[in-house]
Amino acid sequence: MSNTKELDTLLQSLPSWVETSIPHASSGKVASYIPELSKAPQDALGITILAPDGQSVSAGDCSQVFTMQSISKVFTLILALMDNGEDEVFKRVGMEPTGDNFNSMLKLELVRPGIPFNPFINAGAITVTSLIHGKNMEEKSQRILNLFHSLTGKDNLAYDIDVFNSELESGDLNRSIAYFLKGNQVLIGDVDEVLDIYFRHCSILVQCADLARMGLILALDGEDPLTGTRLLPKRYVQIAKTFMTTCGMYNASGEFAIDVGLPAKSGVSGGILSLVPGRYGIGVIGPSLNDKGNSQAGVHLLEMVSKQMNWSMF
Repeated sequence: MSNTKELDTLLQSLPSWVETSIPHASSGKVASYIPELSKAPQDALGITILAPDGQSVSAGDCSQVFTMQSISKVFTLILALMDNGEDEVFKRVGMEPTGDNFNSMLKLELVRPGIPFNPFINAGAITVTSLIHGKNMEEKSQRILNLFHSLTGKDNLAYDIDVFNSELESGDLNRSIAYFLKGNQVLIGDVDEVLDIYFRHCSILVQCADLARMGLILALDGEDPLTGTRLLPKRYVQIAKTFMTTCGMYNASGEFAIDVGLPAKSGVSGGILSLVPGRYGIGVIGPSLNDKGNSQAGVHLLEMVSKQMNWSMF
């Protein structure tokens, strides 16, 4: 099926698929452990799908603005790899799924050598954040923000200061993880500064279209077809996409791979970044979460779209 035919099908069918998935939000809950996130509408659901020629299809609440949360971990991993290389990064962070909740620190104590299992759990992402280069906290945060400017084609992306402050005030578990990593000589730098940078990149505001464009660049191994430039090294994009497949939906990643069959990364704001390799970038928002921390209606919608369009990689 050509892209034109696929896009025509999506244009006709996507709104009804969104309507079919919305009721599933009622069986989830909006994240409240970061208090500011609890203000999001539970029944919101939106999606944008972007093709390499710039054509896009959107449906539902795709204009809603939300924070990236853990979706940003995909790109801080790539930036840390660009700054340090594979050997240095994977000396401090592992490459395996955990089977535990995203904020668990259980295996840091039980398994030697005590490094985080992968870059997408909080422990791994905090460690990765500590590896990003810059002469001070402000420069490191700006380098991360600049990366998102280039990936989205927007130079006006900003932080949600209320969410950032909420994360600072409620982030005791992340502080515990960071100090444990510091004590094990895994984390580099000052704990408070690393967490400030980490909370900031989780608090960057985006829309579904932004996730779709970032997803498209990943789908095309780091090239931006809308500008004709390479933004990310192919090898590091391949690493990131592998982690998205094995760890991107936390301890529901195996189930998601079977049911949806696409690389994806979720965030507790309800966002999901996904992609069809070589073909499309996908951005989803659905703030109501299941017990694994993934968008309840968003996962249902992606499963429906993937099956209807025969997009699964497996």
